[in-house]
Amino acid sequence: MDIVVCVKQTPVATAEKQLDTDLLLDRESVDNAINTYDEPAIEEGLQLLELHGGSITFLSMGPDEAVDSLRKALAMAGDLDARAVLISDDALRGSDILGTALVLSAAVRKLNPDLVILGMRSDDGGAGVMAAAMAQHLDLAVLTNANKVTIEGRTVRSHRRLSDGYIVQESELPLVLAVTDAINTPRYPSLKGIMGAKKKPLQTWSLEELAIEPERVGTTGARTRVLGAVAPPPRAKGEVVEDKGDAAERILAFLAARKVV
Repeated sequence: MDIVVCVKQTPVATAEKQLDTDLLLDRESVDNAINTYDEPAIEEGLQLLELHGGSITFLSMGPDEAVDSLRKALAMAGDLDARAVLISDDALRGSDILGTALVLSAAVRKLNPDLVILGMRSDDGGAGVMAAAMAQHLDLAVLTNANKVTIEGRTVRSHRRLSDGYIVQESELPLVLAVTDAINTPRYPSLKGIMGAKKKPLQTWSLEELAIEPERVGTTGARTRVLGAVAPPPRAKGEVVEDKGDAAERILAFLAARKVV
């Protein structure tokens, strides 16, 4: 089985995020790491590879520095047959969901895997629709919010998480799969895996190598434009209510005055 796992490098969740002068997210002034929701996707790909054999490719789109996240993914793979591909092009800076899905899908088409795995969403964007967008481009079935995955022959069965339980879905390979952060516990790279990751294949592709004209993803990687950004107003000073027998009434009056209740 040939598996592709999409990996995104994002600012760490605790970083204080800010915008550049061009109103794009400033990624250079903060620490970056693998998107936390992608680590379970990496782990699930590795577990399926251990069960069914084959190879795994970690695919990312981003600046040259994103190789750090790809190397970590390769380190997690240890002795398994793994490689990585980074799509990096100046024209992709600031890509929106439409542009990213188009480019990643073109790379997946070139790699021609049996299964594409993604995390449920990204730390920086949080839209949670990339798997469906890629499936649309690739004309493939998509299984999302997967808490459990099993594969028998060419049939993939997943438990799709709901607020009050789960439903069982299945489809035939090839397909796109999005997993939740509760599906597994990602492994830590071993020292041997870290050293071995330096020798594993890692390619960099441009838009030209994917036969995509920059105009198809917008002149700056996005067909969506941020026209302005306004800082939120300062938080109003709160009121401490000491309970002297009338706390409930005072809190109710406070909420009623603001039409909360």
